[in-house]
Amino acid sequence: MSATSDSRRTVRRVVQVVLGLGLAVALLWWGLPFFAQTTWGEVGDVLAGISPWKAVLYTGFIVAGLYCYTFVMTGAMPGLSHPRALILNVCGSSVSNLLPGGGAVGLAATYYIARSWGFTVTSVTTMAVVTGVWNVLARAALPVIAIIGLSWGAADLPPSMREAAWAAIVTGAVVLALFVIAVVTDAGARSVGRGLDRLVRLVRRGHTDAAERGLTGLRAQVAETVRTGWLSMTLGMVGFFGLYYVLFLLCMSATGVELPFGQLFAAYAIGRLLTAVGVTPGGLGVTEAGTVAALVAWGADSAASMAGVVIFSIFTHLLEVPLGAIGWVAWSVMPRASREEIAQAAAGS
Repeated sequence: MSATSDSRRTVRRVVQVVLGLGLAVALLWWGLPFFAQTTWGEVGDVLAGISPWKAVLYTGFIVAGLYCYTFVMTGAMPGLSHPRALILNVCGSSVSNLLPGGGAVGLAATYYIARSWGFTVTSVTTMAVVTGVWNVLARAALPVIAIIGLSWGAADLPPSMREAAWAAIVTGAVVLALFVIAVVTDAGARSVGRGLDRLVRLVRRGHTDAAERGLTGLRAQVAETVRTGWLSMTLGMVGFFGLYYVLFLLCMSATGVELPFGQLFAAYAIGRLLTAVGVTPGGLGVTEAGTVAALVAWGADSAASMAGVVIFSIFTHLLEVPLGAIGWVAWSVMPRASREEIAQAAAGS
């Protein structure tokens, strides 16, 4: 029976991967030109004008942005150094970006690598929970900032952008409220955990109390992590998204997209929100189509918009795969730390 269940899960996973990758290819090859109202031939003409030195510059921004994100991870896991956080990030992201819904596989890779350095399961789980919440809150904040920028710039505000902002506000408020309830008291952690377990039971048959047990057991550690690391995590997130926005501006400028900063930030915010769509690897295809549609709707040139978004996607999504390969090589040659060394580092941080 167990072998049959494992076989079914494997088949289901393979089908999910094939369908997700197929959808990503379809959205990129046919969807992007449709939403941009252009052709790949016209986009190729624009891309041909991008010089190699710009590719080096864009790569530098990506590495700098990823380094900023190490402050989020080190703030959420005391004892983790910035080089190791960078390796942990690129290795997990490379796996996540290869598979639809690959976050679970990426998280498993994160556990495997962190455990090899001597970190406990509890510390890795705490880091995953806290950074996950910070990511959701940051992505929820982006469209709100975009709304403020568009209103301040007296730019036209599409109904879809207003709806996205309200959805983000509600989502962020709910996540923040549940997070606060879960870390303030044990009773709150149990209540939130029971609610999550009920949601799981709606999707999967059988009884489970994993969320309740996990949140109750981690409550004190999560609360302490937030208390000591919130500033580092927040500044790291600001630096990460800020540098990626500068890269987005450079990509748009390189392809000739001319729009006010407020509208460009709104398009960027839409794209970052859509990265959470798990039907394709990292939201690939969905993110680009949504961003291009917003740029074209605001009057940007179709071919230039699509070319800029393609360049941005290459560096923010596809580049993480070779960077992840480098990270795996670096991890393989990096000496493992003992539990005593990790404990000393955590005590001194």
